[in-house]
Amino acid sequence: MNYKIGTRGSKLALAQADLVRTRLQEAYPEDTFELKVIRTKGDQLKDVPLGKIGDKGIFVREIEEQILEGKIQLGVHSMKDMPSQPALGLVFAKAWKREDARDVLILRKEKSLSDLPEGAVIGTGSMRRKFQLLAMRRNIQIVDIRGNVDTRLKKMQEQKLDGIVLAAAGLKRLGMEQIITQYFEADEMIPAPAQGILALELQSANERLLSMLNTLADEETEKKAIAEREFLKEMGGGCHVPVGAYCERSTEGALRLHAIYGNESGSWLKRVSVTGQEPGQLAKKAARQIEMERKAFENGFNGKA
Repeated sequence: MNYKIGTRGSKLALAQADLVRTRLQEAYPEDTFELKVIRTKGDQLKDVPLGKIGDKGIFVREIEEQILEGKIQLGVHSMKDMPSQPALGLVFAKAWKREDARDVLILRKEKSLSDLPEGAVIGTGSMRRKFQLLAMRRNIQIVDIRGNVDTRLKKMQEQKLDGIVLAAAGLKRLGMEQIITQYFEADEMIPAPAQGILALELQSANERLLSMLNTLADEETEKKAIAEREFLKEMGGGCHVPVGAYCERSTEGALRLHAIYGNESGSWLKRVSVTGQEPGQLAKKAARQIEMERKAFENGFNGKA
């Protein structure tokens, strides 16, 4: 059978989709797999800050429509860009093995964040990255930049920014890890939920393809993805507030979820770490702790006892 795989047209999106196509072709040589480039609304709104758009669906909706219409059978996305729930009639396959989940700093001159002079300018389109950077270095400036990897690197040079923050996974999939100046450990700058994980989206009725995809899944990555994505769902998802989650194994073998959540202005930002065995319960535990802290902050801000 011939399967069409839908993807956005950026270098990274194509590289990710081709990784999926190649692996499927190797595992199922009796079938054929081809890529189809689909332009999304997010590709057209390149200079609008994500916080102002407030809708993660702008990167996937056109791809989802073609899956539902049967024009393609599979959509490949970055899981961190996905809404907390798939569209009606669609489902995500179980997660494949994760790429590096960390955020990285790319600097024009200096060797680390601590080396930057006061007033240095760093570019990022993410509120999550912005406020975590400012928590580390209050005396730097953050400017909003959007676009694919090449576009952001070009803007760094043209606007003479001191540096930019990107996801390690994308750079590694593009074979560009040599430009990375500094890695932020995942408990130091908490990544976006499911960062480094690919989302494989298809019709829920397509049982054959779902079985093919799930056979290639990584159960450990799937558990961690559930914890991180459930936390995003518990907190309401979206792009308008800083939110991050990263799940790892503790030395004792339990799951440990690091999570961060804040308000839109960045005046309140809370980090928690919780440990447990069941991913969904872990997410709820982290969300409850943050919600209690948020209410306490709001009550104090409003002068309530």
